[in-house]
Amino acid sequence: MQTFNPAEHMVFCRKYQQNLPKLPKPPFPNAKGEEIQNTVSKKAWDEWIELQTMLINEKHLSMVDKDAKKFIAEQRELFLDNGDYERPAGFKPKD
Repeated sequence: MQTFNPAEHMVFCRKYQQNLPKLPKPPFPNAKGEEIQNTVSKKAWDEWIELQTMLINEKHLSMVDKDAKKFIAEQRELFLDNGDYERPAGFKPKD
């Protein structure tokens, strides 16, 4: 019988620079998805998904367009690394 190990469900989040609950599974079925699962907390990822949705809607992006995909990937990395990412009009980050 396996015992529950809370440490296995935590990750040192690159955005928040602290140990937080990790994503239950990689967000993409590739090495990038595994990297994100191992370096980004569920909290940071959920906030990214919210921001990504706003960016796609506000900029009327089509995610079949390779330039739109590239833009979103660049913004994702900036957001997760606390860089200067694009913010939708009226966007206020959560505390």
